[in-house]
Amino acid sequence: MGGAVKDLQSKAELEGLLKTGAPVVLHFWAGWCDASKHMDQVFSHLSTDFPGVNFLRVEAEEQPEISEAYSVSAVPYFVFLKDGKTLDKLEGADPSSLANKVDKIAGSVNPSYPAAPASLGMAAGPTVLETVQELAKEHGSTQSIIQKKQPATGDALRNRLQDLIDSHPVMLFMKGNPEAPQCGFSKKVVNILKEENVKFGTFDILSDNEVREGLKQLSNWPTFPQLYCKGELLGGCDIAIAMHENGELKEVFRDHGIDTGTGTAVKGGGITESTGLSAILDSRLESLINSSPVMLFMKGNPEEPKCGFSRKVVEILREEKIDFGSYDILTDEEVRQGLKVYSNWSSYPQLYIKGELIGGSDIVLEMQKSGELKKVLSEKGVIITLEDRLKHLVSSSPVMLFMKGNPDAPKCGFSSKVVNALKEEGVAFGSFDILSDEEVRQGLKAFSNWPTFPQLYYKGELVGGCDIVLELRTNGALKSSLSE
Repeated sequence: MGGAVKDLQSKAELEGLLKTGAPVVLHFWAGWCDASKHMDQVFSHLSTDFPGVNFLRVEAEEQPEISEAYSVSAVPYFVFLKDGKTLDKLEGADPSSLANKVDKIAGSVNPSYPAAPASLGMAAGPTVLETVQELAKEHGSTQSIIQKKQPATGDALRNRLQDLIDSHPVMLFMKGNPEAPQCGFSKKVVNILKEENVKFGTFDILSDNEVREGLKQLSNWPTFPQLYCKGELLGGCDIAIAMHENGELKEVFRDHGIDTGTGTAVKGGGITESTGLSAILDSRLESLINSSPVMLFMKGNPEEPKCGFSRKVVEILREEKIDFGSYDILTDEEVRQGLKVYSNWSSYPQLYIKGELIGGSDIVLEMQKSGELKKVLSEKGVIITLEDRLKHLVSSSPVMLFMKGNPDAPKCGFSSKVVNALKEEGVAFGSFDILSDEEVRQGLKAFSNWPTFPQLYYKGELVGGCDIVLELRTNGALKSSLSE
């Protein structure tokens, strides 16, 4: 490939080339960045000066997997590799440094001396080099023409970011603006929202580096664009495309009362016109709502939530250490639509405590922040104290083992011995990994007046630890003791 620049199409293609051990220079660039374009001309002419080096051009925003692998947060950006290893990097528009680093990786000159004129890309012509230098001067440095990543912290910034997120029911943080997107991913999401016929606000993250970097931390999402609905992150380009194609995006907007211009009638509280529920469905919904003291109707399940709002409520309940049941409304359209009418609540998730609707993600979050959630749970007699929680746990299975690890992967020899003893005796049992919950681990010691683990319970009463279990088994009394 010597003497020419090649556009890199995939990470696999790069990995294949790196396996050969040949010298490689990557140029991460973007079409909207003038400095990238000018440095690309220098890059192209350097490929002629150094035919033994592989020059690869990477469009940073179109190849996010490769960009993230090399921690690219700005363009132009260069990575120098040899023998499959990264030897050097260069950020910004600096033709001389680029040429010297290429010269060095090619091994053609003594690195203590500056590169020869040809290696400075002079074949590109003085106009190109002067333009690059002028661009660099405009930005105050010949080393970098872009703002480097700065840490974003502080309540003031967090408040500003939250205000921006909440400024529109549907909010898109993108590169550029809807009329002139400056990356392909942003353009795709803009087109999707237009196809969904949704009104949305936007913010150009290229115009404010503080917002750009701060939002990555606040949302725990490293790339852009970022799409929000009613203050909650839905995701980036790939997620927006997938949700649009399978109809989920339209459902999210509908569930949260976002007008999509479809003409759907909306009553007070966001409920669509309905002909009413049958007695059978009404009874079924009531039964589901009361199937657990705390019941969450959500999209997906607690292990795999399928929307950000559902995930948020699951996280809150787990933070509060609340046992709860759940129902995936995506698996049953009758329940999904019927519950909206039954509860007079048009969106999901929906959280119920002792059969009464508490609300959706916004209300649950606000109640957690104010302490109201714990108060309601206490007033309704739902398990929240540690003692009540421990009583519930030790009685959650007739034979209950509190151990380190789980039956398939015990994390201590004593736990492993008790598991084997129970299995060999053919005793069915539940288990709890005390390493996963320090509150339970310490609380159970005082609750049972037994300082070590494992601890075996039968019908809520402590049997003992490893020594006692093994002694019972040796005496032939283990199985009978656990089946009286």
